[in-house]
Amino acid sequence: MQQVTSTVAQTIVAIIPIVGIVMGSAVVFFYLLWNHRRKTLLIKAGQWTRPHFDLLSFSLLTGLLLGSVGLCLTVFLSIMLGLSFGLLGGLIPLSMGIGLLVYYGIKRSEHP
Repeated sequence: MQQVTSTVAQTIVAIIPIVGIVMGSAVVFFYLLWNHRRKTLLIKAGQWTRPHFDLLSFSLLTGLLLGSVGLCLTVFLSIMLGLSFGLLGGLIPLSMGIGLLVYYGIKRSEHP
């Protein structure tokens, strides 16, 4: 009887992430669908304006976040694993963050 309960529990535990992924996908799909319909109606009514996107602020914020997370992961993984391929889990976001911060610095110096 113990084996049957264990099998049922394993089945339920395996189904939970699948249901979560399906429900999350449905929410994202309907959000995108309704947002598209809303924008279409606003364009037809002549009330839609293009949203302003500040690339410099976005690159600064994303660069700082990726750089700090990458630095923490690099230090942690180098202590735990040493020099191995697992260290790439920290070096990749660190290099992306540094790249975005360099982009921010270059663009900021071009536009005073």
